[in-house]
Parts: sequence; structure tokens; C-alpha cells
Amino acid sequence: MQNLLITAVLAGLVSALVVTAGYHVLVAAPRLRSVTTTIDAHDGLLGGGASRATDRLAALERGNAAVTGAQEAAVRRIDALEKVARSEVPRVGFVRYNSFDDVGSDLSYALALLNRDGDGVVLSSIYSREETRTYGKAVSGFKPATEPSDEELAAIAKARAVTS
Repeated sequence: MQNLLITAVLAGLVSALVVTAGYHVLVAAPRLRSVTTTIDAHDGLLGGGASRATDRLAALERGNAAVTGAQEAAVRRIDALEKVARSEVPRVGFVRYNSFDDVGSDLSYALALLNRDGDGVVLSSIYSREETRTYGKAVSGFKPATEPSDEELAAIAKARAVTS
């Protein structure tokens, strides 16, 4: 009876092996070939070559990370440059004039130094035979903080007309 049991178990194992081999030959192998063909076609569409698509995708991800880092560095640099640009003085107006009738030449002047928003200073130098005096006035939004002279207003107007 024991021989019969062993024979039945061995017969079951052999039949299971035959069924598994048949499944592999008839079902799994053709599907594996189909998947391999699909993967090869996919790799060919993504550029082919010796490397697999996953390797190329990993390389693309590394390249993307490098570009992202460079972009972040560029944004930081642009922010720093914009900060500097806000403090630059691109608007300059200069007016020479004769402040006194008894003094020859236009030795007096008004100089406006303004940023793009019209903030800055207007400097006036008044020349006479005995002395020269220099005055400075704050300017905000193209308007002096204190009462301006006509020449200072003319210098501010010239500075405002500058396009950069």
C-alpha cells in the first residue's frame, strides 16, 4: 500500500511538471517574447542605442536636476541684480546758469541724481565773486522735499525726461 501511495504521489508530481512545462511552452514563453518585443520597440522609440530606456530616463532625470539647480542659481543672481538696479541712478539732469548779474559765465549749476522712481537728490552750487555755496535737497517721486529753485526744477525735469 505504501508503494501505491508513493507511485501516486510521483505520478502527481510528474503530471504537475508536465502541465507546468506545457504552460511555459504554450503560454508563458510566447507572452514573454511579446513583452520583450514591446520593450525593444519602446526602447527604439525612446532613442534606441545600447542602453535601456530606464538608463536613459535616469540620465534625463539627472540632467533635469542639474538644469533646475542652474535655474535656481540664475534666479538668485537676477534677484541680486534687480536689488542693485533699484539703487542705480540712471536719471541725471544738469543745468548751468548765472546766479548773479555781476558775475560772468554760467558757473552756478543744479544737478539732479534720481533713480527710476524719481527718488534721489538735487544738488545746487551757487557761485559768486566772494564764495561758492552748495546745497542738497532730497527728492522723492520727482518732487523736492523743500522749496526748489527754478533751476533745480529744470534739472529734475531733465532727469525725468531721460529714458534708459
